[in-house]
Amino acid sequence: MNEQAPPRVLVFDSGVGGLSVAACIHRHLPGLELVYLADNAGFPYGDKSETVVIDRCCTLINTALALYPSDVIVVACNTASTVVLPHLRAMTKVPVVGVVPAIKPAAAKTINRRLGLLATPATVRRPYLDRLVEEFAGDCRVERIGHPGLVRWAEDLVSGIEVPLEGLKEAMKPFREADVDTVVLGCTHYPLLLESLKQSLPSVRFWVDSGEAIARRVAWLLDQAGQLALAEDQMCREGERPVIAALFSGLAPDGITAFMTGLGLAPKELNEDWPGGAPGATATGSA
Repeated sequence: MNEQAPPRVLVFDSGVGGLSVAACIHRHLPGLELVYLADNAGFPYGDKSETVVIDRCCTLINTALALYPSDVIVVACNTASTVVLPHLRAMTKVPVVGVVPAIKPAAAKTINRRLGLLATPATVRRPYLDRLVEEFAGDCRVERIGHPGLVRWAEDLVSGIEVPLEGLKEAMKPFREADVDTVVLGCTHYPLLLESLKQSLPSVRFWVDSGEAIARRVAWLLDQAGQLALAEDQMCREGERPVIAALFSGLAPDGITAFMTGLGLAPKELNEDWPGGAPGATATGSA
C-alpha cells in the first residue's frame, strides 16, 4: 500500500523573515512538507509601490504552485499581506493565510496597558494598523517604532553578521521611555532578532508575534480538508528534511543552508535566481 503524501504548505516572504513563521508551523505540524519562497531580488518591499508588490508576489507564487502544488499558502510578510491577499485569493483556489501584527493577543497580556509596536516604516504608516489598535487596544498606550535597519540586521544574521547592539539599544529608546511591558513583533523578521531585543529591553515582560496564530490557522485549514492527521504525524524518517525546496528570486544568501538547518528547516533543494529574479520570467533554478 502506498503511503499517502503529506500535505504541503508554501511559505512566502520578501526575505528570510518568513523562516520564523515556517519554523513555528513546523514545530506545530512536523509532518508537513514546506516550500519556502523568498523574493529577495525585490527586497525590501517597504519602498515599493503596491502595484509592484502585488505583481511580484502573484507571479512568483503562481509559478511556485505550478512546480510545487500546495495545500495552503502562507504570506509571511506584513507588508505584502496588507495589499496582496485579495489578488492571490482571486488567482487560486488554494487557501491563503496572511499575517497581521498581533495587537489583540498583546493587549490581552499587558499588565500596565503600555504596548510597544515594532514594525517596518511601511507597516507603521498603514491605516489598517490604526484600526487594529483602535479595535483591540483602545485602552492602551501604544508606542510605535518603525526602524528601517532592523529588517536588514535580521537578514545579515544569515551571513553571520552580528546585530549592532548599541544601534539596537538606541533604536529601542522610545520603548524604554514609555515603560512598555509588552512588545508586538510586527514583522516576521523580528523574531530572528529576539535575543538581541531582549538585551536592549530587559524590562519587557511579554514578546508577541504572529507565528503561533498562523500555525493554528494552517492547522484549522488542513483539518477542514481532512489532512490534519498527516500534518501532525511526528514519525520522521532518518535524514528527512522538512523544506523540500527553498526558492530565492535573487542569489541565495551566503550561509542560508546552515541558518535554515539551525532553525530546524534543513532544505532538501536550494534554488536561486528563481525564476530569473523578475515577474514573468521562466522558472529555471539551479540546485
